[in-house]
Amino acid sequence: MNTFSETEFRRKFPILQKLNKDSGLIYFDNAATTQKYKAVIKTSQNFYQESNANVHRGSHFLSAKATESFEIVRLQVQKLINAKSAKEIIWTKGTTEAINLVAQCFGLTNLSAGDEIVVSQAEHHANIVPWQNLANQIGVVIKVLPLDKCGRIDLVQAQRIISSKCKLLAINHISNVIGKINPIEQLIALAKGVGAKTLIDGAQSIAHTIIDVQALDCDFYVFSAHKMYGPTGIGVLFGKQELLEKMPPYQFGGEMIKKVSFTGTTYNTLPHKFEAGTPNIVGVVGLGSCLELFSPSFLTPMTEYEQRLCQYAYQGLTTIPGLEFLVEQQPDIPLFSFTINDLHHHDVATFLDSKGIAVRSGHHCAMPLMDLFKLDGSVRVSLAPYNTFAEIDELIKQLKLLVQGDETDQTSTSIKPSLESINTPDQTQIINLFNKANSWDLKHRQIMLLAKQLPRIDKQQRTDDDLINGCESNSWLQVSLDLTTKQLSFMADSDAKVIRGLMVIILSAYQHKTAEQIIAFDISNFFSQLGLMQHLSPSRGNGVRAIVERIEQLAASYL
Repeated sequence: MNTFSETEFRRKFPILQKLNKDSGLIYFDNAATTQKYKAVIKTSQNFYQESNANVHRGSHFLSAKATESFEIVRLQVQKLINAKSAKEIIWTKGTTEAINLVAQCFGLTNLSAGDEIVVSQAEHHANIVPWQNLANQIGVVIKVLPLDKCGRIDLVQAQRIISSKCKLLAINHISNVIGKINPIEQLIALAKGVGAKTLIDGAQSIAHTIIDVQALDCDFYVFSAHKMYGPTGIGVLFGKQELLEKMPPYQFGGEMIKKVSFTGTTYNTLPHKFEAGTPNIVGVVGLGSCLELFSPSFLTPMTEYEQRLCQYAYQGLTTIPGLEFLVEQQPDIPLFSFTINDLHHHDVATFLDSKGIAVRSGHHCAMPLMDLFKLDGSVRVSLAPYNTFAEIDELIKQLKLLVQGDETDQTSTSIKPSLESINTPDQTQIINLFNKANSWDLKHRQIMLLAKQLPRIDKQQRTDDDLINGCESNSWLQVSLDLTTKQLSFMADSDAKVIRGLMVIILSAYQHKTAEQIIAFDISNFFSQLGLMQHLSPSRGNGVRAIVERIEQLAASYL
């Protein structure tokens, strides 16, 4: 195929047809996971209906059929990334497990105390924590490559940091926050120059560029199917055969053995040595069904369309007052992380969600990078080739409406309400309010209006002891006891306006109640009557539960 049609491509994703028809969903969270290709869904269903059997070990027709389908995909992936041998393709649960496998099976046996592992400031937690664990286990040292002003790994600094002590360079091909392609060819060459091995995290790059592991000459390359229109729970570890041969198994059990006796066990050959137990067969077979999208004849025009989307979205976002990108210049793939002055990133994402636009907010599993930017999080908009220019227009329109309509709440430094003076709407008022709001858009508006009724806690009065564990945004809770009535009064505050609105709702159930009444109250039933929880993102829902748990803990201390 030499041309790309967004309309035809979009039709191949059933969820976009249904959800856009029913609720007007605009899906801009593709860096987290892409939607599933129709052929993937069909193939997965057909496998269970027509070919379901365990692979490799069966002596019957169905097992042979399943094994053939399973191993054909290994050959397809080998071709996709131009590995020398199918033995170099190891199935994992995803990018995270692939990195952990290398950390344990290569790191533990090839690195020693004082050896250096070099990562970058823009790594996903999955490419940081396994190495930190290895440091705790054997005493390796982690060095960090800084970024340039555009968000790519700084090559000049890399020449200084990647020294003869470096034994492994583990970096991302494209950051899941910044969207810039790192100069991995030059970085791999630097590592090879000092005798170090290299691992490239390709989770964000696999769907956006042609990968040739032989040309790169990297030692390991890892990626996940679910970011390339395929199933969840299946990933790929590419490793050079000579390295994999010397590495011990990752897990132990069926399939990865050649012979077992009570006097000893011999392990299977590659790739099965690293694939213990029954694998995710349907995941592998499903992955095979989306690989047709990544042939050069299709990928090239598809990425050209992506670039047009990228430029259009970047230009549109630059017109939003107060919007600031985390780094300079347009990203290399359509992935944009930004903040908007005076608006908490959770509030931006929740507002867009109420308008049917799905984006990501938070630290994006890159807390060290957020620390670098002195942020607790950002908004991330990530596009795929099934997105449209019209969807980008709607995003820009809604962001402008949000900015124009926002009334920034300032923390008071002169008025300091006492705990005993705080009043909130009661449960009946809240239930009536939300029963009249028959859509998420209207419910969201009510939450944001309620946020204005919550008195802010003076910044000087906020303490670490008052912080609520489990809220992704900074949130505080204070309590006092009326010795006469034995009732508890609460003051609450949060950096995020949406959390402040939810705090008003929660306090309507708990404010000026005794500890016994608070512990006995059925908060789950209350929220069911409001019809709210199903609309809240997991992070917001977890925040609500964290607030409730903290209130109950404080109440229990007064029993």
